[in-house]
Amino acid sequence: MSIHDPAACCAPLSSEPLSAADAAMLTPLFKALADPVRLRLLSSVASHVGGEACVCDISSGVDVTQPTISHHLRVLREAGLLESERRGTWVYYRVVPSVLQRLSSFFLIDHEASMIGSVCEDGR
Repeated sequence: MSIHDPAACCAPLSSEPLSAADAAMLTPLFKALADPVRLRLLSSVASHVGGEACVCDISSGVDVTQPTISHHLRVLREAGLLESERRGTWVYYRVVPSVLQRLSSFFLIDHEASMIGSVCEDGR
C-alpha cells in the first residue's frame, strides 16, 4: 500500500457523487450565492429576529444603491432562497428553510471519513 495512493488509504468524504438531477438543482442556488452582496443580504435575513426582515432593515450597511439591492434580492428570490411579502410600502423577506436544508446537506461530510482523509494527507 503506497501512502500516495488515495484509494489505498483515504475513505471518500461523501457516500456518492452528485446525480445529474442534484447538480441541476444545486447549480442555480450556488450561482445566486456567488456574489458577496447577495451572501450578506441572505445572511442578514437569516439572522434577523423573527425569521423575516424588512428591506429597509437589511439594506442598511450594504454599500450599494437601492435598485442594486432590489436586483440582488430578486436573484435570491428567483433562486428560491428567499420568499417575499409586500406589507404596505415595505417588502418583507424570509429565508426558505427547506432550500437551505438542501444546501447544507450537500456539505455534510462523514466525520470519520474526513479524519481518515486528514491522516492520509499528513502521511501518518
